[in-house]
Amino acid sequence: MINRKRSILSSLLCGLVASWVLFAPLMVVKGQEDRFARRYITGTVVGMGGRYGGRTLPFRLVINRSTTADEVQQLNSALQSGGQENLLQVLSRMNAGQIQIGNGVGVPANAIIVTPQEMGDVKITVIYQRNVQFFELRYGTRSSDYRFGYAEIFLRGRGGSQGTLIPAAKIRLRDGNTWEVEDFGEFPARLMGLQARSAGRAR
Repeated sequence: MINRKRSILSSLLCGLVASWVLFAPLMVVKGQEDRFARRYITGTVVGMGGRYGGRTLPFRLVINRSTTADEVQQLNSALQSGGQENLLQVLSRMNAGQIQIGNGVGVPANAIIVTPQEMGDVKITVIYQRNVQFFELRYGTRSSDYRFGYAEIFLRGRGGSQGTLIPAAKIRLRDGNTWEVEDFGEFPARLMGLQARSAGRAR
């Protein structure tokens, strides 16, 4: 955990960072859910601190479908009624694709939320249940409370697509529909050189 504070703003997930906390009004524009179905996004993870500090790894997100507005409401209701544990139960029953960091087989990308931005840009938010390691559970490490993974991706038609990856996150609710996403590490990793492909085409 760190003492530094820094602010970042965005239309869907925006935040005040103290050990990197993001504040996220969660929303989906109806009719946009299937726009990115059957696409995949590739790029590079650049570690800025924590478990990926100083490392670069391949990144791949497979989008089988986008999370619907109704499903987002289910997630929000679960978090509101029972906190992180209820959210985990509801999220674990969803499967929108797969996220792969490094050369492993990857894990299910439980929720993939697509939000259109200005000038044709697109924001994609990925929330997934991370694999908590055995040693974390056995020794009761603080990281075992950070049950989620989170990625925020900005796809720009004019180039320069990039994003943020939080491999171990804790999620809380503020003001009814604002998600507070806290990173266990010092800094989120950066996602660089992102490209979205479908049927041989790249964005």
